[in-house]
Amino acid sequence: MEGLILVQLRNSGIAGLYQTGNLTLKAGDCVIVEHDRGLDYGVVVLPGHARCCAEDVPKEAPKKIIRLAKDSDVKQIEDNIARARDAFCACEKKILEHKLDMKLVKAEYSFDRSKILFYFTSDGRVDFRNLVKDLAKIFKARIELRQIGVRDEARLFGGYGSCGRELCCKKFLKDFEPVTIKMAKEEGLPLNPPKISGLCGRLMCCLSYEYETYKLLSKGLPHEGEHISTPSGKGKVVSVNVFKRVVGVELEDGGYLEVSYKEKDHGK
Repeated sequence: MEGLILVQLRNSGIAGLYQTGNLTLKAGDCVIVEHDRGLDYGVVVLPGHARCCAEDVPKEAPKKIIRLAKDSDVKQIEDNIARARDAFCACEKKILEHKLDMKLVKAEYSFDRSKILFYFTSDGRVDFRNLVKDLAKIFKARIELRQIGVRDEARLFGGYGSCGRELCCKKFLKDFEPVTIKMAKEEGLPLNPPKISGLCGRLMCCLSYEYETYKLLSKGLPHEGEHISTPSGKGKVVSVNVFKRVVGVELEDGGYLEVSYKEKDHGK
């Protein structure tokens, strides 16, 4: 796609294709781009380095990159971050005043300061109309409140999972797929909530996209606890290694045997 480049909005936004115009850009460049009802900023990224919507066929012409960020733009971005902290505190006070059952997560200014976006979590629906009116009077800007889930909250703040890598939701996941206990069972993981939950407290997202692979690799293998016949006699399957396609069998005479299903597959 000539003349298009991938830009990730802010620090956690989804990356999309933008028109470069006459600009020569490289990964890591901070740029000012067209955005809904104004301007915003982002960073040029390489495919695979961000949550990306570039695979979606755009229904409209891609928005444009206005310019490389200047020193004054960077200063404004820093000022906006500072202002957002003040807006966060003010919004929290108003939430208490209105006795709303909601937890404020983050406040964000648009680049041109025409809009302030407040993210919050709640167990149910919240009537925040009066809150919006109060905030609009204070900040003289368009106010948007957006309810998010705990997974979205983890995506906003980022972090590292138990695997030692950056959170999948922050790094590359575009959408959240349903995750079930059945997926953890398929991988043979201990059904211990702290061990199979992410920073958000929900089941780890990686279980979802690993599930189909585990089902494929497990095809033809006996399940743990199943009784099978081996060249050394009958026994009970006590362990299954889906990657090596090897199962450990406890024989009826008390012995132990490892059976390779890779060899069985090869012989078919």
